[in-house]
Amino acid sequence: MKVSNSSNAARFNLGKTMKLGVVGLATTGVLGSALLLTPDNTPIAQAQTAGAATTTMETAVFNQINAYRATQKLPALKLNSTITTQARNHSVTQASTKRMSHDGFQTRINTIGQTVPWSGAAENVAYNYGYSDPATVAVNGWIKSPGHLANIKGNFNLTGIGVAKNSQGQVYFTQIFIRSR
Repeated sequence: MKVSNSSNAARFNLGKTMKLGVVGLATTGVLGSALLLTPDNTPIAQAQTAGAATTTMETAVFNQINAYRATQKLPALKLNSTITTQARNHSVTQASTKRMSHDGFQTRINTIGQTVPWSGAAENVAYNYGYSDPATVAVNGWIKSPGHLANIKGNFNLTGIGVAKNSQGQVYFTQIFIRSR
């Protein structure tokens, strides 16, 4: 796996004069695709945000992670919309740049902390390509990785999951774990 970048609010240049932040997309409910352009307005990639397919994958990750936690006799995580927004924004950035990373993690959890006071935080990211069930591939990869598994089994009570798919069919996943105060 590779690793990529997200700052507090990735910006998508939708034309020469119009810019729209991903946070604005998520909070206004105008979800769909964001066309990314280079500074000279050349399209780089089209990253799908919370369309039906990506929302279905987010739900699948959530259910599979909680099912795994249940086998370990751990409490289920509760989905939180503030955390999900940050996870989605990061996945869109990763899909758009075709780079997976934890860059901007501190900014994401600081933003979450403005709404959800927390005492612990962690993040898992993944991407895959060409699988019929990308969500299961991502979750199984995390479970097989000691560091990612530690986050899944960690003392957290809230989570948010974001999935984005770019025009090349690469699917990027972000799951943020929070222990609220």
